[in-house]
Amino acid sequence: MSHAIILFAHGARDPEWARPLQRLAEAVRAMEPGTPVLTAFLELMEPDLVEAASQAVQAGADKLVVVPVFLAQGGHVRRDVPMMLDKIRAQHAGLQIELRPALGEAQAVIDAMARQVVQGS
Repeated sequence: MSHAIILFAHGARDPEWARPLQRLAEAVRAMEPGTPVLTAFLELMEPDLVEAASQAVQAGADKLVVVPVFLAQGGHVRRDVPMMLDKIRAQHAGLQIELRPALGEAQAVIDAMARQVVQGS
């Protein structure tokens, strides 16, 4: 079984906004050599989640790990993402999809942000 990781973020008009997400993708690729790591966006940037999933499947993935790069499980993660995942499942029968919780809710992420707040750059 081949899996791919999709880092899913909100998106913005300014292309510079995506740089930290790209850096995160590079760090994940370094930790998971050989695993495709894609980025996808809810709006204003491309690709969207459905397109990124199609790219992963075309590259041979039969399982997707979708990681919402959001601070919390807000409306986008609770409402929009499940609808997108239903569309992906309809397009790619048999594809396994694991939706992880919003990245910002992980205690390790909260701890890292707190250290950054206290220590600064």
